[in-house]
Amino acid sequence: MAAAVQAQVCVVGGGPAGLTLALELARRSVSVVVVEQSSRFDRSFRGESISPDSVWLLERMGVLQGLRDQTLETRRLEISDQGRTVLRADFSQYRQPCPFPLELPQPPLLEALAAQGGTLPEFRLLRRTTATALRTEGTRVTGVRCKGPDGEFEVAAALTVGADGRFSKIREMSGLTYRKQPLERDFVWFKVPRPKVWDGHTYRVRIVGARHGLFIPTVPDLVRVGFNIPKGGLKELRAQGIGALHARMDELAPEISDQVRTAVTAWSHTSMLDIFTTVVPHWSRPGLVLVGDAAHTLTPVLGQGVNHAITDAAVLARLVAPALRERDTAAAVGRATLHFQQERDASVARARALQLRQERAFALSGPLPVLLRRAVYRLVDASGPVKRRMLSGIYYPLQQEHRIRPFAVAPVPATRAGAGAEAA
Repeated sequence: MAAAVQAQVCVVGGGPAGLTLALELARRSVSVVVVEQSSRFDRSFRGESISPDSVWLLERMGVLQGLRDQTLETRRLEISDQGRTVLRADFSQYRQPCPFPLELPQPPLLEALAAQGGTLPEFRLLRRTTATALRTEGTRVTGVRCKGPDGEFEVAAALTVGADGRFSKIREMSGLTYRKQPLERDFVWFKVPRPKVWDGHTYRVRIVGARHGLFIPTVPDLVRVGFNIPKGGLKELRAQGIGALHARMDELAPEISDQVRTAVTAWSHTSMLDIFTTVVPHWSRPGLVLVGDAAHTLTPVLGQGVNHAITDAAVLARLVAPALRERDTAAAVGRATLHFQQERDASVARARALQLRQERAFALSGPLPVLLRRAVYRLVDASGPVKRRMLSGIYYPLQQEHRIRPFAVAPVPATRAGAGAEAA
């Protein structure tokens, strides 16, 4: 086995959480190695919705410069139940620095994060590399064993970060206990051209009985469509032929029926997302911490997964960087990772609770439950203060908190000379 690669932090997973964390740490002069199994950032149907707070963070980090032509602002939210609109929201009414959610495909976002990291000598990205085991000394994690294009090697680090997503292998290796809660549905996703009768800036939720669909405008002139199916029900649905999908769209959004029939002619034009949440009581152990979906898997409702992943990264970098400069590094890093969970836990719990309430509401069927659901949405819609408070808690908690207690990100370097990224 080759000699160990040395770094202060080893991040396993080059998604939004992992690369944001690595960039923020490298800008704070912390040496970071990112272990990423893919050779390219080709991630279809993965977290394209960027919540306003994450837009705000990425703006302050300078990451969105040069990406604006690949983004699309969501300016309005509209929920319809049984063919009638029951809730509307106009994000321009929220007086925040970044009021609008953005639709941004993951590949350009991840490439931008990696490119900015590559200008810093403390940042190293190892592509086509898989973490196969944890390095340990007693109960402390001291890095990872890896397999790359040139064989096996180790990364030695004071802190190992599991940022490898909802099916995290680092979470499995860590021995940290967790509870996976399957929900009663899965989601089928696809993209079609946006119909002319729809504007390109409204996020639509359509509900009919216990069936619902998400219709999210995205770049360049497309709609990202997702609809629910019973848990494990894809095989049965596919057995009915692609006409079953077309019929579902006729029911939920007849405005796009023609586009769906033209663009989605086989089930291979779709992807399926297994819907579940994961609760990890303790996100860390000595020398290791989990972030993003590895620590708290969320559902697709209101696009909160990427938002919490990016926020996790910014918070952890702020706490860990000074800890790595302490004389007793191990103890300081341990305190920082515990503080990290304490700072983030309540926000994640609120997002999960809201999503689970929405999941239950979407699943209601029968005349009386459906009538009650419509009444609740209309009540929220009619009460401006209630609607503002609810949506502010979902989309703007960081920006609101920043007015009281400034939220620090690493300064963007004035010059970007040098190169530290490695495509192994």
